Amino acid sequence: MKILVVEDDRVVADLVVFTVRRAGYEAVMANDAGSALRRWQEDQPGLILLDINLPGTPELKDGFAICQRIRSESDVPIILLTVRGEEEDIIHGLKVGADDYVLKPFSPRQLIARIQAVTRRATAWGSTPPATFSVQGLDFNPKLRQVQLENGTTACLTSLESRLLETLILNAGQVLTYDDLISDVWGAGGGSSEMLRQLVRRLRTKVEPNPPYPLYIHNIAGVGYTLKSG
Repeated sequence: MKILVVEDDRVVADLVVFTVRRAGYEAVMANDAGSALRRWQEDQPGLILLDINLPGTPELKDGFAICQRIRSESDVPIILLTVRGEEEDIIHGLKVGADDYVLKPFSPRQLIARIQAVTRRATAWGSTPPATFSVQGLDFNPKLRQVQLENGTTACLTSLESRLLETLILNAGQVLTYDDLISDVWGAGGGSSEMLRQLVRRLRTKVEPNPPYPLYIHNIAGVGYTLKSG
């Protein structure tokens, strides 16, 4: 798969390119808004790693604007690379079409884990992600991070809860190991078994009719978790 790396800091760009090539991907580079759009159109990458703070134009002043422009014409997966970790920036990035975000500084393992997770989701969705997933009486809207329950109520999820539920739904009926879930939710090195256990507990309190006796999210002792598919 070809990855477009859009980053104006040459040191960071070289590190990202080295990381993705070592993982077996092909990499092409751009360092501003204009070259980013040209490389996207010419190279047709399978994924874009996009810095937010980029030199641009009045029409495309930063990575957010580039993301929105590309998303208006393409479903290519986009991961934002940013030092801007404020919740409003992250929410804005997701609203303009980003599939995920990675905060700087990041480890190479975390970056590759995020690429793999986004690629798996894109493959599971097909060319166009559905607005809502429906499994076992749960109607989940990943963009709004909301779950419509069988009793008619709506549960609002945090970003981590939403990411966990999305991963479980995309693999409904399959057992996902603890390590797989940690990698998908936090990235390599970004979580722990205890953090995952607590996150599952919080998600169950929002979506399960009786959390101590889960109907949907089941633990497979010593292995991982699965979402019952039927």
